[in-house]
Amino acid sequence: MEAHPGIGLRHNPLLDWWRGHIVATIEHVRVVEKVGAESQWNARYAFMVLMSAGIAVLGLLQSSAPVVIGAMLLSPLMGPIMGLGFGLATFDWAEIRTATFALALGSLIAVLFTATIVLFSPLQNVTPEIAARTRPNLFDLGVALFSALAGAYAMVRGREGTIVGVAIATALMPPLAVMGFGLATLNGTVLGGATLLFVTNLMTIAVTAAVVARFYGFGTHLSPQHTVLQTVVVLGILIAFVIPLTLSLLQIVWETNASRQIRDVITSQFENDARVDQVEVDYRTDPITATATILTPEFQSDAEKDSEATLARLLGRPVDVTLEQYRVNTSAQAEAQQIASAQASARAQAADRIATRTVEQLALVAGVDQSAVLLDRDHQRAVVTAATLPGATLASYYALEKRVAAAAKDWTITLIPPAAPLPQVSFGEATTNDDGETIPAAPDAEGKRALDIAAWGARRLNVPVGVSGNAERVALVVDALRKAGVNAVARDGRTGRENGVRLEWLAPSEAGETAQ
Repeated sequence: MEAHPGIGLRHNPLLDWWRGHIVATIEHVRVVEKVGAESQWNARYAFMVLMSAGIAVLGLLQSSAPVVIGAMLLSPLMGPIMGLGFGLATFDWAEIRTATFALALGSLIAVLFTATIVLFSPLQNVTPEIAARTRPNLFDLGVALFSALAGAYAMVRGREGTIVGVAIATALMPPLAVMGFGLATLNGTVLGGATLLFVTNLMTIAVTAAVVARFYGFGTHLSPQHTVLQTVVVLGILIAFVIPLTLSLLQIVWETNASRQIRDVITSQFENDARVDQVEVDYRTDPITATATILTPEFQSDAEKDSEATLARLLGRPVDVTLEQYRVNTSAQAEAQQIASAQASARAQAADRIATRTVEQLALVAGVDQSAVLLDRDHQRAVVTAATLPGATLASYYALEKRVAAAAKDWTITLIPPAAPLPQVSFGEATTNDDGETIPAAPDAEGKRALDIAAWGARRLNVPVGVSGNAERVALVVDALRKAGVNAVARDGRTGRENGVRLEWLAPSEAGETAQ
């Protein structure tokens, strides 16, 4: 009574064995309850999405693979994707709606949260970790397919711990973080590529989970018409992704072969003892641009023109070739000198890139245009006058300068802040030693930091500082500021807080009148 007439599968020994020895051992109710519990929207799910997204985008900005892997481990997105797959397998519309809502809302807040972090980050360059997730291809679909098979099997067989490995393999959260990066930087190429990668992983896992679920006896109540519909949907989704991902893979293969041909053609323009180095090709431009450094005994004036003609014929696209030729002699010493010259040129180019990045970061944190940054490349110094940023204190500008200086190693960074109010210097309590002598109070940890910030701001602005409060404490603060190179003046007839000393900016005339 259970078999459908005409299907002819009831007496298949292999199918009977599968149903009796495998499907019969699956705790279908437990699995459905487990999947349903992990695919719902709740506070824990939202919190873990935000934490995973934050870690992912910071790891991507630093191009740190271990940090990105940590974000994958925390990501809870696999739960609702599995829920969507099992819902499709059983045509459980309530489960499909629940999982889709959790997945859509979780993805949305992850993208918006990561975009917000990128907007406030001084580092907004496309790192290798980000670039790696902007060109999905057929191999990515294969990774998602095999990972989904493992994940669905683990869920059905009660081995949910394997889901951790699946989460790392499919990398659901990093593409969302890259989408946030693309949104924040208005980079359509990054945003589009990361979106395609995320949707590919999502749909491949969902439909594969649905197939595995049916294979293990979920949805046995469905009619043959339902099964046909599921088959059509699964095949349609896979084909829809296979086509663009195959085209992307073919493009990558073409570029790989083209890079080899470009190097071979350039090499063929020179004698055997010439050396071709640092070949860089950009396929995003029209025409394609190729640059290379050549160490050769003799200059070849027509090398660029001949290379362009040959490559245009081989690749079917125009190529703009730029060759930097360095003459080397047959002696080892002369060749070493030329190689050193080429390496110096490469170092100069690297220094230019660091200078450009420093200007970008300084302009960003100072809230000004890049043209407002004064750059001394020879002495590796950069100076900028910051705009007034809403809510920013002198400590904020101090921290911003430190952040840029940490990223620009070997550079002297000077950020001139607005004349924001000076911090107040707090003191600890006076103490008594074993001999009964009173030890005067000194600035506490917060007070010492306030002194550092005030001294930094006064040096940057070249403005004198007035100090008022308890006479003994004022003397200590004035002495500390003067040692730090600041024109500090004790103010007569003024009092500060009982446990602190008040600092204020002075006009040059005031400093002259009140200086002791």
